[in-house]
Amino acid sequence: MPYEPPPHLAGLTLAQIAELVEQRKLPPVESWAPQKIGESHMVIAADGTWFHEGGAIRREAMVRAFASLLTRDEAGHHWLVTPFEKLAIEVEDAAFIATDCVRTEGALAFRLNTDDLVIAGPDHALRTAGTAEEPALYLHVRNGCEARLNRSTWAQLAEIALAEGAEENGWQVSSQGANFRLLP
Repeated sequence: MPYEPPPHLAGLTLAQIAELVEQRKLPPVESWAPQKIGESHMVIAADGTWFHEGGAIRREAMVRAFASLLTRDEAGHHWLVTPFEKLAIEVEDAAFIATDCVRTEGALAFRLNTDDLVIAGPDHALRTAGTAEEPALYLHVRNGCEARLNRSTWAQLAEIALAEGAEENGWQVSSQGANFRLLP
């Protein structure tokens, strides 16, 4: 069956986005306890490109499959987890890149470079890093992994914040009852 990416965020209601998120069947990596630990020889570059043994992985389906197996432990190490093995993967910045953002019905929804959809809120917090001159914004995705908002997505979020009075409220946005600062 051919892969069909989710529709554009701007044309969806919050209920439709939530339904698409719910329909995504992810492996239960958090319940797996593999005994074999090794090295994957994979790198996720800061721009979101995946590499294996120095060569870029060009098949988007492979990237989506590997991304569904990602976890990040408390020490900040990223892993590809299967029921049988846990393989280290180097991540230069964040495991995902947020490539689109929309405000709908009081929530902020994001599309990732893997076509995952994430609704910001208490379980998917936004975190600031960097400096006021060069801010970096990260969204918690799952299993400890984060997505860095790319420049255009950060600009979309800044426009949303400005329309909602960001200069008066200290550059904050809210989503699903949680408040997030946009500047470090």
